[in-house]
Order: sequence, then structure tokens, then C-alpha cells
Amino acid sequence: MIRVLVVDDDPMVRRLLRTILRPDDIDVVAEAGDGDDAVTQTQAHHPDVVLMDLRMPRVDGIRATTLLRALPSPPGVIAMTSFDTESAILDAVHAGADGFLAKDSSPEDIVAAVRAVALGDGWLSARAARTVMAQLNAHPVAAASREAQQRLELLTDREVEIARAVTEGTSNAEIARQLFVSEATVKTHLARALDKLGMTSRVQLAVVVAKAGVESSV
Repeated sequence: MIRVLVVDDDPMVRRLLRTILRPDDIDVVAEAGDGDDAVTQTQAHHPDVVLMDLRMPRVDGIRATTLLRALPSPPGVIAMTSFDTESAILDAVHAGADGFLAKDSSPEDIVAAVRAVALGDGWLSARAARTVMAQLNAHPVAAASREAQQRLELLTDREVEIARAVTEGTSNAEIARQLFVSEATVKTHLARALDKLGMTSRVQLAVVVAKAGVESSV
């Protein structure tokens, strides 16, 4: 059962998301109306995934995501906003969100995103993926590539191999099958790679690998 916390300052949106998240493998264990309460509810209910509105009073979703990712056993975070803007997407990625969805995403995409992030995979809407790639292309290619390559030198060969596969959107289960290892082993290597690079999400890892220009062999 995937435990989900829904965070939004609009009660109607929370009610709608509860209605959408009704498959047998998903349980909405709590709600929160702002980022501060999101941290409190996470510590109380230990959700696997948090659906996080970005624009809220007091503590917004970006700050709340940063706080959640700093917890000892952080949940996966999917950022959601009705303002599918470049700044919102990049802020969410930099804060450590594992996924990004516009609020007008289909119910099928919302459920799929929750399942993917619960498995340790990332989820970006098509626009979010384009924005991340555009950011990469906006930087001086040679300098950005050198910096990213230097960062990847901190990783073992196996960690780099798995990081490459993450960049192509390959799930942990698919990576495990292709490398003939267990899914738990893939998750361990990913966790170590993120720790070495001071990162909190596979989306951030994918950005560094893409900057390095390293192609996947998986």
C-alpha cells in the first residue's frame, strides 16, 4: 500500500485528489493546508509520497519540499501547481522534488506519478522535462560539461552506469533487469550516488549526467 499525504491550501483540491487517488494500492493517510503542516503531518504519518502544492501561504511548497528532503527518511515529493512555469519547475527540481505535475494533469498521470515515485523512480510532465533540458542547453556547454564530469568522478563505475540509465527515464526495476542485479541493489547504488553528490532526488542526478554528456550503456 502506497501511503500518500496531500498538501494544498484549497480544500476542494484536496478533496479532488482524494477522489482520484482511490486505487486499491494507494491510501491517502493525511492532508495538510500549508507547508508547515506538511512537515508535521509527514512526521506523524510517514507517507511514502507527498503531493505538494507549490503556492501556499506561510510556508510554500518549495520551502516545505526542502524541509522534507532533509528528514532522516524523507518521502518522495511530487510538486504540483496550476502555474506550469519555468521558474516553478526549476525551483521544484532544485528543492529536491522527485516529480512535477501540473494540476490539470489527467487522473491517470497523477496515479502513475504516485506509483512511480513510490518505487523510487522520478516523474516529470512533458513540459517539465523540456524545461530541464532547456536549462541545460542555456549554460556554456564546455564549462558545464567539465564541471559535471568532475562531479561524476566521485562515483564508482557501477554508480555511474546506473546514473546514466536514470537519465534516460529507466525505472529501478528495468535497470535491475538489464544489469542482472536486484532492485534493492539498484536503490542502494542510487542512494550512495546521491549522497556523494549532495543531492536528494534522481531528477537532480539526471541533470548532472545530462550536463556531462555521458551516454547510457544500459
